[in-house]
Amino acid sequence: MSSHFGELFRISTFGESHGPAVGVVVDGCPPRLEISQVEIQAELDRRRPGQSKIVTQRQEADTVEILSGVEEGLTTGTPIALLVRNTDQRSRDYDEMREKYRPSHADFTYDAKYGIRSWSGGGRASARETIGRVAAGAIAKKLLSTRYGVEVLAWVASVQNIQANVDPDTVTLERIESNIVRCPDPIIAEQMLGLIEETRKRGDSVGGVVRAVARGVPVGWGEPVFDKLEADLAKALLSLPASKGFEVGSGYTGTLLTGSEHNDAYRSDDQQSVYTTSNHSGGIQGGISNGMPINLSVAFKPVATILAEQNTVTTDYENTTLKGKGRHDPCVLPRAVPMVEAMIALVLADHALRQQALKRVEESR
Repeated sequence: MSSHFGELFRISTFGESHGPAVGVVVDGCPPRLEISQVEIQAELDRRRPGQSKIVTQRQEADTVEILSGVEEGLTTGTPIALLVRNTDQRSRDYDEMREKYRPSHADFTYDAKYGIRSWSGGGRASARETIGRVAAGAIAKKLLSTRYGVEVLAWVASVQNIQANVDPDTVTLERIESNIVRCPDPIIAEQMLGLIEETRKRGDSVGGVVRAVARGVPVGWGEPVFDKLEADLAKALLSLPASKGFEVGSGYTGTLLTGSEHNDAYRSDDQQSVYTTSNHSGGIQGGISNGMPINLSVAFKPVATILAEQNTVTTDYENTTLKGKGRHDPCVLPRAVPMVEAMIALVLADHALRQQALKRVEESR
């Protein structure tokens, strides 16, 4: 099972949903980066369960412990180990799932592949695994902001058929965090909230889209041909639980345009820098960042574990029904926002270091 991600800025996550703890080891973070437990905790608080009435009510503080790699508030250049202990597991809620597969969950496929699965809580297939990603992403975001001037923001753009119209060039963290849905449009956020609450009361779930922007990314990040920047971003974001779709720039909408309509014209006002007058490319051309904001979207399906009764089979392939129990998100989108930001930051931090290494090789010639 692959639990590693990245080349130079590399993470390894560990732990199960109902095990003693979850966490991450970060390799390759440069030394003397200022980082604190408070900064990492702030990101985990955005991801944690029980933070509002529309997310799972599992009560976890998700308190992070820095075990290594940080001394007096500065990274040392050695592996950074971060640990979060699980304190509110209720494995009894999953007793029936010991012998039954949840429809559209990883239960069946994990069992078919490995011959064993973590039926209590979903194990590594649980969204609880993303704690390590978000914790590592907090470090990546700090590296990007302080040393490269890059800002990464994500928000809920749609819940089912309710869509917000948000300008990625002007959206702010304060607007995103102004409501529990994490939609910067307060009027649309109220409509989304109503739909999520109505769905939760029915014992069902609902999906939607998270949009994101990375501002300040310089020209030159990305490694064609197989590690193109959008390719690595797609892999990162499609590795998140419940993610089912990825677009960068104009995405599928761009297929409706002609080349003359879609092409981003270049312009230079000072003969020292170049920008484009539109951004259909989403800040990436030829797999390399072009200096414009990177715009992307991630689609998340409805959460698989629902409280409504469904048809399924037992581990002996006998037809049966299953009605989920326990505490589950009726909509993963509000908690997915910091996860999306984390994965984007991890990719960009990795490519920042790869570009830095390339420059050093060129300078040494």
